[in-house]
Amino acid sequence: AAPPPAAAPAQGGGMMSGLAGSMMSGMATGVGMSVANRAVDAVMGPRQTEVVHRHEGAPAAAAPASDKCQFENDQFKQCMTTGNADSCKGYADMLKQCMA
Repeated sequence: AAPPPAAAPAQGGGMMSGLAGSMMSGMATGVGMSVANRAVDAVMGPRQTEVVHRHEGAPAAAAPASDKCQFENDQFKQCMTTGNADSCKGYADMLKQCMA
């Protein structure tokens, strides 16, 4: 009696097996890098960032002229919310003159 024919080797799982393999490889790489970062931090100490403020000792900027021209600014803003830019030109000119 002849032995039964050998089963053919299983073919690859197609696109999904390649995708799953790539995902597993990516996850393993991410975990490996995370472990390596932790190991470096354990040996060399945690990384620290330092924030430097450049204008820390400088005096505060002068207050804008909005207090001086508050009325003109309010009038211009009110005109802009209710009208178009052409009709508010007079208010814009008043505000520019006040700020000058």
